Amino acid sequence: MATLCWGASATFGKAVFNGSLFAGQPMISPLVLNQTRTTFSVVLLAVFLLLRYGRRSFRIDARDLRLCLLVGALGLGASAFFYYFAIQKATVAIAITVQYTAPVWVLLYMAVRGREQATGRRIFAVLLALVGVALTIGLFYSGNRLNAYGVAAAMLASFCFAYYNVAAQALVMRRDHLQVMFYALCGASVALLAMDPPWHLTGRHYSGAQWGFLVLFACFSMLLPFALYFTGLKYLDPTRAVVTSCLEPVFAILLAFAFLGEKLTEFQVVGIVAVLAATVIVQTQPRNAGGY
Repeated sequence: MATLCWGASATFGKAVFNGSLFAGQPMISPLVLNQTRTTFSVVLLAVFLLLRYGRRSFRIDARDLRLCLLVGALGLGASAFFYYFAIQKATVAIAITVQYTAPVWVLLYMAVRGREQATGRRIFAVLLALVGVALTIGLFYSGNRLNAYGVAAAMLASFCFAYYNVAAQALVMRRDHLQVMFYALCGASVALLAMDPPWHLTGRHYSGAQWGFLVLFACFSMLLPFALYFTGLKYLDPTRAVVTSCLEPVFAILLAFAFLGEKLTEFQVVGIVAVLAATVIVQTQPRNAGGY
């Protein structure tokens, strides 16, 4: 359910950016979309925590608070901003496929730090992912007009997403997942508000329908899916949870194809499948994992 929400949000985000959802009304930029959905999510989650658990749900030591804020600003907030910027400049297929090379960067980081072994299986997954990305962005063939800013933003989103997964793991292991989520969202919200102060929003003259969309988008693209994903972690180990999250690009690309009319070439389909396969390979290991 979390991956379905994320995949659908990519399609709605693209519809907002190309003007098909609110034709003739003030444009909602990727920065505004992420700023409002993060801020609204913080407010709604704070109300829920206060009503459900009281003030004790906000108690956290200074060290973990700093880490949560960093995870939110440099991981959650930055990855979301670059991801939706990539959607605006390129296509949903390119943005989401390049972002989903993040598990590869996690593996490389863990190998360099000596916390994971760079086995032949994992190296194969890295190479497969890189070939898949090259096919998806049209590096090996002509006819697909690339946007350098879109591809670069999607790659930055993948790095930020990788950082978020590595840094948040330790926090979730020792803190309540909703508390980590709340303070991470606070960090992301502060970073985005610093880039675009809230008083700038009033000058954009958004309609009531647009404000209503922004609130619902916050609920269904961030608050609900993250709550569902962290709930799933109670029943699934991290590897199975991450493998399940690979359904996000599948949902996003299918929805963009069905509702936005985005076209996919044969090479892009092969590239998408390669990246997804690499993501699954890098996140799973054989039961009798040895040297290979």
